[in-house]
Amino acid sequence: MTENTTAPATDASSTEMTPASPIAGNTGNRRHLNGIAEIRTFFRTNEDPIYFVGPTSFNLLGLDRWVRNFHYIAYYDSWDGQHPRVFSPVNKPPVEFESSEEINNYLLRDPEVQQYLRRRGGRPKVAMVFFDEETEEICRERGYDLILPSHELRNRLDSKIVTTQLGNEAGAHSVPNVLGTADTFAELMELAEANHLGTDLVVQTPYGDSGKTTFFIKAEADWDSNAEDIIGQELKVMKRINNKALAVEACITRHGTIVGPFMTDLTGYKELTPYKGGWCGNDLFPEALSDAHRESAVESVRKMGDRLAQEGYLGFLEIDVLIDTDTDEVYLGELNPRISGASSMTNVTAGAYADVPLFLFHLLEYMDVDYTISVEEINTRWRDLAAVDAWSQLIMKEPNDAIERILAAPRTGTWRLDDDGQFRFQRISQDWHDLAGEDEAFFLRVYGQGDYLFKGADLGILVTKGRMQSAGDLTPRCRRYIDGIRRNYVTEAVPTAPAVINVDAVK
Repeated sequence: MTENTTAPATDASSTEMTPASPIAGNTGNRRHLNGIAEIRTFFRTNEDPIYFVGPTSFNLLGLDRWVRNFHYIAYYDSWDGQHPRVFSPVNKPPVEFESSEEINNYLLRDPEVQQYLRRRGGRPKVAMVFFDEETEEICRERGYDLILPSHELRNRLDSKIVTTQLGNEAGAHSVPNVLGTADTFAELMELAEANHLGTDLVVQTPYGDSGKTTFFIKAEADWDSNAEDIIGQELKVMKRINNKALAVEACITRHGTIVGPFMTDLTGYKELTPYKGGWCGNDLFPEALSDAHRESAVESVRKMGDRLAQEGYLGFLEIDVLIDTDTDEVYLGELNPRISGASSMTNVTAGAYADVPLFLFHLLEYMDVDYTISVEEINTRWRDLAAVDAWSQLIMKEPNDAIERILAAPRTGTWRLDDDGQFRFQRISQDWHDLAGEDEAFFLRVYGQGDYLFKGADLGILVTKGRMQSAGDLTPRCRRYIDGIRRNYVTEAVPTAPAVINVDAVK
């Protein structure tokens, strides 16, 4: 029996739990873990119920291999009830969601979810990518421990303006930029000229993801097409550089900042995203950074992490790093103070298997336990192990404007690129950790039969070993993967937009 089996719904009041109390209470009787071996054993025997809640289970999929009692609560059931650690409510009436936060709050209030949590017992510890003040209130009401920094702190640090200011204070500098406002193209150019940024600019507003609030402006026509999203906003105006973009996740702990593996971004490919600056995947491979660049980048990330710790931030985060290919300078990009779309790669690397996945250090900060580690030793070991790993992921969104209903969709599981060039489904699998070679890939379906495709809709995520990008373009194998998945979507046109269009399920 899978954990999608639904018990009869009950009134929410019947599932009330004891009000939340501080996680780090009296430390006198707390267990102490000395080193990685004891930490690994602690999680293998963990009795606290821990849940990742989200539109999909993608971001932390596979953590249940490491953490006993780790489960997923997802809106989209990518396995159709066949994953033993994924729960998705059966009864989902049409709801017009406008954010991932709304989906998460819906799940936490859902009677089926509440009964599932009560049936499994214990005091739930809950993690997710996006949440808001309502989420915090739900957790207080229900007696759940939300094991994340506060929404107020995360929201402040999520601003690209604040990130830039804190990075400057820490000595982790951004691409040459100026912070300001502009209501006309002429004002923008004046601001750039006064700060020697040139006329080819990258403009960002404080909040946004996947490139949706990053604008490339060189001419007045560029301004005109984006002005409504820029006027009245605080702006980070940057010199446009030739760069290699990388993503790295880190975990700020009481012992210092642990830096994960660096991976290159896949950005703006029209086969994968409708957004010009949109993130659509990552490549993790030994040559992603030179030794000198890696050393400089790790130092910048650690400086930024230590500065964020002064703000009270503990736990997981993602940082973008830019290498100027003309000057060899290493710059801090934007900061995402949360679990991210790159987490799937971070938690499957050689460093994760040599020690423990990076997210487990986050969990330690929110569990009733003391522990001792050497951050310096871990960072050194993970830096050395970066020379032996290769993984990639594609985030597949619908790039076209037409609205269509899905009649059939590819299954979640392991797919194989056969000798005849055909991409075929092999078997149902729970995650991508057992992939053996570049001819295999794991596909996690997001939108399925009965859902609608529209511009920006999430088709799914494909994870494989080997690289998907080379010399600034998608590899031939990558294109075969994309074509193979898209051929398995069967759709029909609809005359008008559906009453309900769901938000992005992958971040």
